[in-house]
Amino acid sequence: MAKAEVEVITLERRRRHWSRTDKERIVAAALQPGATILGVARAFGVHSSQVFRWRQQLCGKETAVPGFAAVTIAANPDLHAAAAPPQGLIEVEIGIEIKIRISGAADAATVTAVIAALQAGSR
Repeated sequence: MAKAEVEVITLERRRRHWSRTDKERIVAAALQPGATILGVARAFGVHSSQVFRWRQQLCGKETAVPGFAAVTIAANPDLHAAAAPPQGLIEVEIGIEIKIRISGAADAATVTAVIAALQAGSR
């Protein structure tokens, strides 16, 4: 038989009262790497929404800061990049079973031959 913990709430106090220290301890446990809010909430006997609310109160709202990324335009492009042949990729999908990929530089004759082979095979 599993051991269960029971908390009795008297009529004088209908809700549990969590001290700031308890809240900080629970939120700190939720912020540990690999910890989940649900797991921490279950371990401490609180609802997961309460842990979210305490985290928001103690840590502040998580808001994305809008900003701009710095971009630098080089005056002299790298000569090695300009000397490399242009790389291309052609993908042809016919239905869900036929997929052809031509990578690198492909001339018109190669592409025409691939398409002709596909047409001949589909007849």
